[in-house]
Amino acid sequence: AWSIERPPGDTAGCTFCHTSSEERCSTCHQRHQFDPAVARHSEQCKACHWGKDHRDWEAYDISIHGVVYQVNKWNPTEFDFSKKLADADYVGPTCQYCHLRGGHHNVQRLSTVYTSMGMSNADRGAPLWKEKRDTWVSVCDDCHSPRFARENLQAMDEACKDAGLKYTETFKVAENLMLDGMGEPMPKDLAPDWSGQHIWSLKIGAYHDGPKYGGAQGESGEFRMSNCSDIERICFESVGYWMTYIMKGMAHGSWNDATYCDGSFGMDRWLVKAKAASEQARRFTALEKKAGINWVPSEFWRKGDYLEQLTGTRIVKEFPGKTIFDLCPEPGWLDTHHAPAEEVESLE
Repeated sequence: AWSIERPPGDTAGCTFCHTSSEERCSTCHQRHQFDPAVARHSEQCKACHWGKDHRDWEAYDISIHGVVYQVNKWNPTEFDFSKKLADADYVGPTCQYCHLRGGHHNVQRLSTVYTSMGMSNADRGAPLWKEKRDTWVSVCDDCHSPRFARENLQAMDEACKDAGLKYTETFKVAENLMLDGMGEPMPKDLAPDWSGQHIWSLKIGAYHDGPKYGGAQGESGEFRMSNCSDIERICFESVGYWMTYIMKGMAHGSWNDATYCDGSFGMDRWLVKAKAASEQARRFTALEKKAGINWVPSEFWRKGDYLEQLTGTRIVKEFPGKTIFDLCPEPGWLDTHHAPAEEVESLE
């Protein structure tokens, strides 16, 4: 959602995958060939499943599985792509072997835990997820022992838990700064977010509830990529990029992504950046107070050529008093305010 607020020219990488090709047979089978053998190559996933906030291809490609695939994929005795996936006897797994196991086309069926690509602090060991976790382990069992698979799943759990601690602390630093009136700029000083609202971008539903965070009770702010304070952008990147690197890296066996390539090391750095931004804002506030300076945010936070092109600004101008949720009220559409139905059911 934080991408689609932007002008079409900004989001070509988003829209080409999420509108023109999603859910089409020819996306994987290639329109001018439609050869199942072509669709069984890992590269077919690469066109869409890579990039900063969904780093699947990179995680697979530099993992031990990806390396085995790259050095053997031209050898038909090691990878016979003429065989159906149910009959495949590969020297290493492809994306399709694990995610479309046996030829099943529901890719998410073999995911582990719904956590918004690793961005949620979920209890990964909760009974709710047992069936998914057992299914995930059963795929690894094709080549590895059940113990090996469960140990790696536990390793991913621990990595995600550690990432969650950094995520929580990073957000807490930003939250305390905002509560102390030092977050700059504040929602009232900004152009509206992509939904047409003026709510603190890190007020995510019940996690930051009450009037002191802006908005009604239970109402969410919306993540911003642009026109937000530096510390809010740091929080966004820490969760939207580095936290997903850790989850995707561990899931695919890419230790570089999980640790070095802006994974856990990246989250360390962004936590330091958040603390430094907070410290600087507090020092400036103390100096301004001592000097009797009344800081007023610059007008460019409200207006600008680029801001005129963003969804929120256009909604406010063309539909005064409305938000995107009023304009598109279908049940479930852009429902960022609730947990998945099965998780709510489990909690109840």
